[in-house]
Amino acid sequence: MDDAVPDPPVVEEAPEPAYDPAAPAPLNVPRTPTGDAGVDAALDRLGDADHLATDGHLEVYEDVHRGLREALTALDARPGPPAPPSQARI
Repeated sequence: MDDAVPDPPVVEEAPEPAYDPAAPAPLNVPRTPTGDAGVDAALDRLGDADHLATDGHLEVYEDVHRGLREALTALDARPGPPAPPSQARI
């Protein structure tokens, strides 16, 4: 009779990926639709920064800023009711 206990099989574990705080990571910030297609498109563009290194964010932010400025400028260009006549006294 052999009282020896066989060694359990060796299970190799996959190494855990190293955490790199400098690696791009999504911020997962929720964006609520505004109802304005131009503004929503600009805000959706912010999600592109989630996959870029920090040095690539500036281009995205400038593009979003440009889009938001264009949307605001378009508001000024829309015709509205005529302005009331001036009541200036001389």
